[in-house]
Amino acid sequence: MELDNNNHSVFPLYYHLVLVVKYRRQGIDDTISDYAKDMFVRLGKNYNISLVEWNHDMDHVHILFKAHPNSELSKFINACKSASSRLIKKHFPQVKGKLWKEYF
Repeated sequence: MELDNNNHSVFPLYYHLVLVVKYRRQGIDDTISDYAKDMFVRLGKNYNISLVEWNHDMDHVHILFKAHPNSELSKFINACKSASSRLIKKHFPQVKGKLWKEYF
């Protein structure tokens, strides 16, 4: 296991996040997953977070990422969820037909 460090500590902070489509609707395919993955990586740079592994199924996404102790996880996850939902519905209009009341 590789350890990260800063000025006064050494740490391995890995997080496993599972994001589920509302009511487990079947709305994620490979192109949507790749788009969301790119968005996660771009947003992660601002919060000192790096992607380790990404897997998806039709109704959920598994994300393994590592962060620093000073990363604001709640703000990052909120930004990631809201931005991805809004932009996926904008760039992939076919998703709206699979959702219930526009919730992703």
